[in-house]
Amino acid sequence: MGTDDSDWKTAAKAVPELRLLRWLVTGLALVMGLGMIAVVALLWMRLGQPMLPDLPKAIVLPDGAAPEAVTFARDWIVVVTDAGEVLLYDRAGALRDTLQP
Repeated sequence: MGTDDSDWKTAAKAVPELRLLRWLVTGLALVMGLGMIAVVALLWMRLGQPMLPDLPKAIVLPDGAAPEAVTFARDWIVVVTDAGEVLLYDRAGALRDTLQP
C-alpha cells in the first residue's frame, strides 16, 4: 500500500501500452470530430441549393402548368410539367414540341 498509482503519468511510464492507447483514443476523437464537421458541411452545401434551376424569362409555360423537372441540353430546354406533359423549347425560348407520354 505504499505506492499510489492514481497518477496517470506514472502509470503510463510503468505500462507503455497505456501511452499507445491514449494516442489511439485521441486520434479516434480527432477523426470523429473532423468527420462530423465534414458531414455537417456537406449537408449545409447540398440542402442550400435550390430545388429547380430558374427557367429563362423567354420560356412561357401553358396556363396552369407548373414545372416538375427541367433539363438543359446543348440545343434544347426540356420541361416536364406537373401534368406529365413534356415540353421542348429551343434556346431562344420558343416552344418546338409537346409530348404526352
